[in-house]
Amino acid sequence: MGSYKDLEVWKVSMEVVKEGYHITKSFPKDEIYGLTSQCRRAAVSIVANIAEGMGRQYKKDTLQFLHISRGSLYETEALMNVALTVGIINQEDFDRIYIQIEKCIRVLNGFINYNQKAELK
Repeated sequence: MGSYKDLEVWKVSMEVVKEGYHITKSFPKDEIYGLTSQCRRAAVSIVANIAEGMGRQYKKDTLQFLHISRGSLYETEALMNVALTVGIINQEDFDRIYIQIEKCIRVLNGFINYNQKAELK
């Protein structure tokens, strides 16, 4: 297998990061150490755990990091829901990142399933 950067799951995850950073630029300044930071860290954790998992020697370790990545993806979704609920972002911004998140969930779940099947062989 090539670099983790060649994986579709990593590319799709990077789109979530990019959109998350774009949206959080408009967050209030008093949220810089709160929701802004938390949203960005959760999004970055998605791609970071994919990369770390692919660098592991054992499939079991790879799967563990992919599962952590999926958790960070759901955390990103939840945090954006909080931002929407409290009025920090509008529905249009939420919908834009939610489309990216949904795509990422599908691709990441497929990648996890692929790796789980490969582990059984």
